[in-house]
Amino acid sequence: MAGAREEDRRSVAQKLFAILDAFDGGPTLTLTEIAHRASLPLSTAHRLVAELTEWGGVVRADDGRYSLGLRLWRLGVRQPTARRLSALARPYLEDLLELTGEHVHLAVLDGLGATYLERLSGRDAVRVLSAVGAKLPLHATGVGLALLAFAPPELLDEVLAAGPVKFQPETLTTEKELRARLAEIRATDLSVSVNALTPRVFSIAAPVRNSSGQVVAAVSIIARIERQAEPQFEFGVRMAARGISSALGWHP
Repeated sequence: MAGAREEDRRSVAQKLFAILDAFDGGPTLTLTEIAHRASLPLSTAHRLVAELTEWGGVVRADDGRYSLGLRLWRLGVRQPTARRLSALARPYLEDLLELTGEHVHLAVLDGLGATYLERLSGRDAVRVLSAVGAKLPLHATGVGLALLAFAPPELLDEVLAAGPVKFQPETLTTEKELRARLAEIRATDLSVSVNALTPRVFSIAAPVRNSSGQVVAAVSIIARIERQAEPQFEFGVRMAARGISSALGWHP
């Protein structure tokens, strides 16, 4: 009863903050999990989560699980941390664009997806789904695999539990495939994705680290598969990732 009285004293705003804080322990949650982590009755959680969903603060997937929504990200990118990351990365992305003439991206981990903070594109670059603010699946993108490789191990379990979609014949969807690819990325600091989300397209990505060595973003190039063997792609994306990491204070 004491816990219930304490819960009742919280304002509506405090309860909403508690719901958002619940996602700190997992990128996707059921309504029951949200209620438990926020110490709310299920009925209260249902009402407040519905209001957050309508506003765009959280989104509900087809399987009934919830994740943080794009509207929160849009607010977040106005804050100094995201602006600083984009600003520091921009010169390196511009160099990478000049080197390759293709799509160049900077993305961060966002639940079970990678959200794109920056995209620069050459005039003749191949048509792709990525765009600033877009959130694409981790298992089917070069930046997504780079981010997933260095994320806590339980995130892969959540990706697998969500049922990775096989967008193309070469999309990695099984636990065996994904674990092998993520181990390779950790060993090489390079993520290569071919025909995974868009046909006849490859993506090459590298992780970006902060001053403590934590992977906080990934930089990538997307181009037509016919160009995959050209050496400037691997060289360029590695140099861009190292340059951005150095600007963030990382020294290997």
